[in-house]
Amino acid sequence: MGNRTSRSKVVADAHAALADLVADGQTLAVGGFGLCGIPEALIAALRDSGVKDLTVISNNAGVDGFGLGLLLETRQIRKMISSYVGENKEFERQFLSGELELEFNPQGTLAERLRAGGAGIPAFYTATGYGTVVAEGKETREFNGKHYVLETALVADVALVKAWKADAAGNLVFRKTARNFNPACAMAGKVCVAEVEEIVEVGAIDPDQVHLPGIYVDRIVHNPTPEKRIEQRTVRQENK
Repeated sequence: MGNRTSRSKVVADAHAALADLVADGQTLAVGGFGLCGIPEALIAALRDSGVKDLTVISNNAGVDGFGLGLLLETRQIRKMISSYVGENKEFERQFLSGELELEFNPQGTLAERLRAGGAGIPAFYTATGYGTVVAEGKETREFNGKHYVLETALVADVALVKAWKADAAGNLVFRKTARNFNPACAMAGKVCVAEVEEIVEVGAIDPDQVHLPGIYVDRIVHNPTPEKRIEQRTVRQENK
């Protein structure tokens, strides 16, 4: 996994990683599920870059004041391609007022559209969404007596992902459910920047433990102390 003689992909910080990559009007794929496994530092650097008219592919749109919610506040996002956006009041306001475009996807369909994009598959048929608003305007076909909707693949100019550990060649290890959409986003991006908590030497990660090979990762940003907010903290009531 990775070439031991290859130069390090580690860059100084999130701002340096994005400086010559992002531009107005781009499509970005951003990993995460809610606030779990989101590239916090990269999103903040994207906000600071000032690029606008972005199309962002991400399962969620963060929350007010955090994650992708930062980019909504600054009106840098023109369109979201998402699955669930119910925790963001500013998103709701912009969408209902016509300020923000939205392409809704069933969650599994969104994941498969990203995976297909990364695999070079232009489109696929799925039964999910047939007969609903999700299928409006899309081609449908019948296979073996069952109806399917044609969904197109998703690709992005830049992918921003979050991992737990990386080596200098970009091989990534994700931690538990924080893996979520991150590998699919990385594979669907023409260029991928990974934000990680720990960086080790090439060879320190057992090849069998690599979740995403370094071939998909172009730059690495070290963020050892991410905030990791909890979207909705739920705890068991203490018996008294």
